[in-house]
Amino acid sequence: MPDVTLSGGPLLDGPRRRLARSVRLRIAGPDFAAERVRIWDAPGARWFGPEDPIWLVHDDAAMFVGGIRALLLQSLHPVAMAAVADHSGYRSDPWGRLQRISHFLAVTTYGPVPDAERSIDVVRAVHRTVRGTAADGTAYCADDPDLLSWIHVAEADSFLTAYQAFGPRPLSDTEADRYVAQTAQVAARLGVPEPPRSRADIAERLAAFRPALASTPAARDAAALLLADPPLTGSARPGYRVLAAGAVSLLPPWVRAELGLPTLPITDRLVTRPLARQLLGTLRWALQAPIS
Repeated sequence: MPDVTLSGGPLLDGPRRRLARSVRLRIAGPDFAAERVRIWDAPGARWFGPEDPIWLVHDDAAMFVGGIRALLLQSLHPVAMAAVADHSGYRSDPWGRLQRISHFLAVTTYGPVPDAERSIDVVRAVHRTVRGTAADGTAYCADDPDLLSWIHVAEADSFLTAYQAFGPRPLSDTEADRYVAQTAQVAARLGVPEPPRSRADIAERLAAFRPALASTPAARDAAALLLADPPLTGSARPGYRVLAAGAVSLLPPWVRAELGLPTLPITDRLVTRPLARQLLGTLRWALQAPIS
């Protein structure tokens, strides 16, 4: 089913702007307009440009689905999930966490090189302070190469998977491998050892992590927050549930089994993904509205 295409025009201009403002407030906070100017309009060389797959993927509404999928997948690493539960504030400040992640992706994808490097330095400094002990007694630190690798692999796989399923034009095989290689440039600077540089590398790394992955109370709690009780009210909830269902539809069956989520391939193909595709088309249309 194709994306929904809505015409501009005075009758839809108001609702379009309101939807755009609501989404931008959630993902970037009240300073979205100023932040966009600082990132996109600042002079200087960038690591990537408009012709690069990473530029296309990270600027598309399918990232909303990819982000939810990434969080669900990441939750299955017990040590990584313990660090998130203990330090990220995902329950007390979920939108603040989303905005920090969104800002990092925007700066490192679209911002001038000095700003991108500074953002990476800030994240690495924070990682060095995040330490604790998981429920099984395993000590952790957020700058552990294994944990950094898992977070990166889950994100790169999820962002690419969501774009290929819901983006306006799926990447070719060559472009998809270039996307993975470009995310590796940022990941390496964050401290990820030998980050994957192709889809085959991603698949191999995910398979290598699988013996360490398992459902835990913290993982199920995170899944409940993301899927059953999101921090939204009013009309935003139904739309979010469509995006969340789209994210679940893209998870491998073994991930769904670990999280206690049903695998419904026919429903996914005929109902869930078409609905998610339609909603993402509407969000794309809204986000093309002028920033106000």
